[in-house]
Amino acid sequence: MLARILSNDYPRNRVLAVLLVAILLALAFTPFIFPGVKALNVAAKVLVFVVLVASFDLLLGYTGIVSFAHTMFFGIGAYGVAIASTRMGPGWSAIVVGVVVALALSFVLALAVGLFSLRVRAIFFSMITLAVASAFQTLASQLSDITGGEDGLTFKMPEVLSPGFQWSETPFLGASLDGRLICYYLLFALSLLLLLALLRIVNSPFGRVLQAIRENEFRAEAIGYRVVVYRTMSSILSALFATLAGAMLAIWLRYNGPETSLSFEIMLDVLLIVVIGGMGTIYGAAIGAALFLVAQSYLQDLLKLASDAASGLPWLSALLSPDRWLLWLGLLFVLSVYYFPTGIVGRLRAMRASA
Repeated sequence: MLARILSNDYPRNRVLAVLLVAILLALAFTPFIFPGVKALNVAAKVLVFVVLVASFDLLLGYTGIVSFAHTMFFGIGAYGVAIASTRMGPGWSAIVVGVVVALALSFVLALAVGLFSLRVRAIFFSMITLAVASAFQTLASQLSDITGGEDGLTFKMPEVLSPGFQWSETPFLGASLDGRLICYYLLFALSLLLLLALLRIVNSPFGRVLQAIRENEFRAEAIGYRVVVYRTMSSILSALFATLAGAMLAIWLRYNGPETSLSFEIMLDVLLIVVIGGMGTIYGAAIGAALFLVAQSYLQDLLKLASDAASGLPWLSALLSPDRWLLWLGLLFVLSVYYFPTGIVGRLRAMRASA
């Protein structure tokens, strides 16, 4: 049963298995183990980014396509839910319509972008996707009547998902049993299902062909596989999963704007997480997203504690100032790449293979 759920792709390392189980349990019980709004928001963001990063890894790690248009599809999913909920009002029908329309638009755009690979390859293809993503962000900022412009759109969700909905007046283990909790577990279930779906895709015959194309495109073509078709299908699947991740973000935030889902900083974060977790490993998306987002959210708090503790040494206290959190985050990234050149999952699996 477990083999079927994991598509026969076991962690293959005891430490990796423990890490994955720990992350799963931490996300499953975050509302009760880590009470507070900040912890819940960080956990929800991890759930969204696990899907987003895994979908990008399908494109980069498994097919070898470097695209900077991934956040465009992420934004389409978020805007689909936002626009539909704004125009149709709070309701499940608005969410369904928004997601369906967003998926259809992402399909068309991904097909168009994927067909560019017929003539344009490598860095030139990457530059085209960057230009397309930038143009889409500019368009979203200017179409204020539809997208809300730079201010974005604030909307309401169905009552059962709103913080004001109380399905029990008595807190459980310190957590309020309200609509926010229901919304979180909706995201948790969606994230888990989508991650398992991606795991199934990459371990299917289709996924094996994608890996063959990544390793040697000309050899795959010589064997008889239509490389263009497989690359285009990979681009479309990756875009659709990114669209669903964007819809999840909009459902949680009940707001969307250009900087929320279309900014290039999100694309950089996704690239960093893929490198940290390990390219070509769906498990790497879960581990990388959890470690990166937790560090990004709590590093300032840790530096403040360290700075206060080192107040007797002014130079050390200044070096550990919370204002320098980006410096320390960059240092942590450099160290992780140095000691884990193939990512955390790749390094742990290599240790298992050499043991």
